[in-house]
Amino acid sequence: MTVLIIGGSGFLGTELVRLTRASGQDAAATFATRPGDARDVAWHRLDLRDAGRIAGVMAEVAPAVVINASSGNADWAVTADGAVRVAMTAAERGCRLVHVSSDAVFSGAQVRYDESCLPDPVTPYGAAKAAAETGVRLVAGDAVVARTSLIIGDGRSTHERAVCELMAGTRDGVLFTDDVRCPVHVTDLAGALLELALSDEAGVRHVAGPDALSRYELGVLVARRAGFGSSLPPSGRRADTTLLGGLDIRLNSDATQQALHTRLRGAREFLAESARPTSDDG
Repeated sequence: MTVLIIGGSGFLGTELVRLTRASGQDAAATFATRPGDARDVAWHRLDLRDAGRIAGVMAEVAPAVVINASSGNADWAVTADGAVRVAMTAAERGCRLVHVSSDAVFSGAQVRYDESCLPDPVTPYGAAKAAAETGVRLVAGDAVVARTSLIIGDGRSTHERAVCELMAGTRDGVLFTDDVRCPVHVTDLAGALLELALSDEAGVRHVAGPDALSRYELGVLVARRAGFGSSLPPSGRRADTTLLGGLDIRLNSDATQQALHTRLRGAREFLAESARPTSDDG
C-alpha cells in the first residue's frame, strides 16, 4: 500500500515519510521547491494551485492513502483552495485522506476547544485553514481533519531554533508569556496521523499535547534542554503588540487519544527526556 504525503519535505512531512517507511508502507511525497533527503521515496514536484498537476501526481502514484501536511501559510490559493483540490482528487480516486489543520482556526475567546467547536478565525491564515476544513469535509466525507498545535521536535522546529538564537544573542525579540498553546512532538503527531490514516476514523480530530504552555514557558524548557542552564529567555506580552491571532488556545485531544495507540506526550515530558518509542508496541 502506498501513502502519498503532500508536503513531504517539510518538518512534519519529513517525519511522516520516515514513519511511513518504518511501518513497512510504501511512501511517495511531494515538494514545492526541493525534495526531501529520503532516498527510498519517490519525490514529485507539486504546486497545489495546479489542479491538473495534482491529478497527474495522484494518477502516477496511485496511493491508497493521502496525508496533506502541506503549509501554504496565509496563501489562500494554496492553503484553502489547494487543500480542497487535493480532497476532490482523493475522493474521485477513492483514496483515504487525512488533512492536517491548525488551532489557528480558533480565536481563543473560548480558550478550551474540543472537536465539536466551530471555527472562528481572526487571522488570514486561520481563515484559510477554516475554509479548507469546510471544503475537505464537504467533498471527502470520510476524511479525517486533524487539528494540531505548536509542533516541536528535538531542536529541529522553528520555535526551538528561535529560542536557541535568542539565548545565544544572535536573534532579537522576546517570548510571549500570554500566548498559550498545547505543543506536540513531531514524532507523536506523525505517528498519530499515520495511525488515523490507516484506520476507519472520520471527521474532526484534535491531535495536540496535553500540556498548555505559554511560548515563554515552553522556551524555558527548550533552553534548559539545549544546555543554557538556569539562564532565562527574554519575555514580553503579545497583548502589548499589534500582532493578530488568539492568545490562549487549548486543544482538547482526549477523545482522539482514547482511540490511538500512539501516546501524545506533553511538552514538560518530552523536553525533559531522551527520545523514546511513542506507541504501545515500541
